[in-house]
Amino acid sequence: MDAEALRSKGAHPANVRPAAVPGYTIRIGKRATLVREPGSSAYGVLMDLPPNEIDALYSGPGLDAYRPEPVVALTPGRERIPALCFNLVAPPSPAEVNQEYADQLRELAHRLGLPPDYVDRIR
Repeated sequence: MDAEALRSKGAHPANVRPAAVPGYTIRIGKRATLVREPGSSAYGVLMDLPPNEIDALYSGPGLDAYRPEPVVALTPGRERIPALCFNLVAPPSPAEVNQEYADQLRELAHRLGLPPDYVDRIR
């Protein structure tokens, strides 16, 4: 998630910081989601959002397919933080591709300073 994009939609993310979710990888089809993959880590941004703002963000068209999933995020300082990650109930098949969306996510990941090897895996 991009904190600036959320702010442009009227949200108020707080305590924004980089984090990883061990045991998951990102899968991109029409939309992006995390899927379990032992030995992998998905990288992104951990932030606090009020429940009403989360509800508003995930009420848009196509976003109702996401459900909260409890995960443990790991900060660069190795702090383990319980979090909710909104994932698709039915992840896209590995054959489903949305190159434009993947390119945008890769650019965002690069801009956020996520690990280069992770940025390269965003396809």
